[in-house]
Amino acid sequence: MESDRAQLRVIPTGIPGIPDGAVAPVLPAPHSLPHRLDSVRLLSLDAHGRALNWISWQDAACLYAREAVAWTLGDPCLSVHGGISRLTGARSTLDLHPIIAARGQVRPQALDPTPALTNASLFARDQYLCMYCGKGYARQLLTRDHVVPLSRGGRDIWENVVCACFQCNSRKGGRTPQQAAMPLLAVPYRPSWIEHLILSNRNILADQMAFLRSHLPRRKRGRQ
Repeated sequence: MESDRAQLRVIPTGIPGIPDGAVAPVLPAPHSLPHRLDSVRLLSLDAHGRALNWISWQDAACLYAREAVAWTLGDPCLSVHGGISRLTGARSTLDLHPIIAARGQVRPQALDPTPALTNASLFARDQYLCMYCGKGYARQLLTRDHVVPLSRGGRDIWENVVCACFQCNSRKGGRTPQQAAMPLLAVPYRPSWIEHLILSNRNILADQMAFLRSHLPRRKRGRQ
């Protein structure tokens, strides 16, 4: 199976209206479109319009072929070409949309999955900034710091971890920020599932970002 790509739109960096004291999700920066089609992801929703996850164009094509797509949003962004009919000589074509709601996929309304806590997700949440000195670093120069150290009963959860450079992490040691006189620059928080989806894809299309932005949580986060 071969595929032709329509012109894709890449959204600019920044979410207006993020409250003071919050570390806003890092949005994909403008850049050249990916050379590999496999890097393009489509946004999968359940039948009620709740965001599930990113899926590959291959998985999306399977949903279309099985007639399992309930509805879509946005203009088609990919055209996938299949085989040629022996009867008509015409080649089959599937136009894939950037946002796809699948039949039979329903998530309970109250369920808001907790994103897996990985260093990659943590560093993206904190925008690759050390939450103690405020400087930006490459990923390999950053560490996961537990605000309340594990040795003092702290837990390895989103609300107790921040991005820290090696120097600040070493200086803080097994102390709390108060004990080390190293105040945090922002309050650590658990990203919502929508924020997680934004953080986990660097090639978000404009229609996808508009949908995700409209579902961002409205909570406020204060400074330490």
